[in-house]
Amino acid sequence: MFAVDVRRDTRGVVFVLRGDLDFHSAVQLYEAGDKELGTRGDTGAVVIDCSHLTYCDSTGITALLKLYNQLSGQSRVLRLAAVPAFLDRLFTLTGLNQIFSLYADADEALAAHAAGHGALAAGADEPVRSRGENAG
Repeated sequence: MFAVDVRRDTRGVVFVLRGDLDFHSAVQLYEAGDKELGTRGDTGAVVIDCSHLTYCDSTGITALLKLYNQLSGQSRVLRLAAVPAFLDRLFTLTGLNQIFSLYADADEALAAHAAGHGALAAGADEPVRSRGENAG
């Protein structure tokens, strides 16, 4: 079972992923992203909270990259929060940890945006946690 819960506040939008992000569920993330990020004038933070993610296959990673590219086109940053150890390892092995901005939790990611990093192109801000540090 997979679900995308969307939480908006004054700092931005947080997509909380629950369950397995795979071939069968990636469409839900695409739909949530299209619905919430369709306004090009929006400059708030965009955070994917992975704290409840239990599995992610190549289709799930493709969905995350699609959001990354969509936001890059808008000169916005996609921030991933609470990335589980299995996904952090995969990001390290594939080099995606050099593309995605990773944070310990959603509040930290939102705070990074509020600190003035929101106008940078996707992935160009300085992640709060150092490379190789285990997120969970």
